[in-house]
Amino acid sequence: MKISTKGRYGLMLLVDLAQNDTGSPVALKTIAERQGLSEHYLEQLIAPLRNAGFVKSVRGAYGGYILARSGSEITAADAILTLEGPLEIVDEEIDDGFQELWDQLREAIQSVLSGVTLQDLANMRDRHAGSYMYYI
Repeated sequence: MKISTKGRYGLMLLVDLAQNDTGSPVALKTIAERQGLSEHYLEQLIAPLRNAGFVKSVRGAYGGYILARSGSEITAADAILTLEGPLEIVDEEIDDGFQELWDQLREAIQSVLSGVTLQDLANMRDRHAGSYMYYI
């Protein structure tokens, strides 16, 4: 199984909103610039995330997007499954005698993704960002 850019970038978008949650909406252009992503691509990803109830859109001159719930209430599984669909370890259910293995693997991946929230990922990024030393 490989998570596509759709899943990765959608997760980055949500984590950015969690990391920069001030209560004010954030424009996709701002997120795209901060994350080094295509604004056009983020526009395609935001609709399913909004439809799933993870983000709210705010219209107007100072509009943009905010998380619909706290970052501690939205898991990585929520984002990945919304954008990628169900986890598939093998292309189809086949009678190869290993179905139990494939099921256990899928459940383990699901468990890891369900155990990590957007806030956890935002905190990981903050810790990682603070670990670099710059010398001038």
